[in-house]
Amino acid sequence: MNVQRISAIFEKDIKDFMKNMMLLMMPLIPIVLSLMYTRIGGDEELPIFLIYLVVGVTFSAVTSSCMMTMMAEENEKKTLRGLILSPASFLDIMVGKSLVTGLITLISLAVSLVIIGIEPFFSIRAILGLVLMFLFFLFLGIGIGLFSNSIAATSAYLMPVMFLFGFTPMIRLLGLAEDSIAITIADTFPIMQAIEMHDSASWLPLGIITIWVLAAAIFMYVCFKKTMTDD
Repeated sequence: MNVQRISAIFEKDIKDFMKNMMLLMMPLIPIVLSLMYTRIGGDEELPIFLIYLVVGVTFSAVTSSCMMTMMAEENEKKTLRGLILSPASFLDIMVGKSLVTGLITLISLAVSLVIIGIEPFFSIRAILGLVLMFLFFLFLGIGIGLFSNSIAATSAYLMPVMFLFGFTPMIRLLGLAEDSIAITIADTFPIMQAIEMHDSASWLPLGIITIWVLAAAIFMYVCFKKTMTDD
């Protein structure tokens, strides 16, 4: 990795981020959601599934959304290919662009958890779970952004990402039977596995989340190679 190249990409992206009103508004979504939940719940401790719902919204609406938009903007302006063909390596580009998203995600998530209750995350397992989920949503956002030809196109992809992976705990409120196919499939998703980790105090869910991260990383790399070889 080249620190100077990473720093240059980071500085460029942070300037672009500050100019984009849509990106500036996204980190406020989980914070506002946290404030709403605390007002509804009063002094009672929020259930784990609601806390992880806020976590899912943060990672989908901030992490994935920011990466999709920034990568798609590079595509739309025809600057992404130039960046790929520059001396900067794949790792330099990904780390440089991820630093901005990581910083914004950290701020948004920290504020949200302070509002709704950060105590459930005072353990190594919970922290590792958050890191793995961040990487999953980051890689997913990068991959989708790489094959999006415009910023407008990312809106069509963001909604499925948010509803499938960010709002997964909401499926429990639909009144479906525990043995239904929808519940069985949803239970394997990253956020649901993180909830299972809290409920069972098991390390196995972290292994399943790691598989999701590896799948998202492969998806991202395939999209990167396709972008690099496209005319």
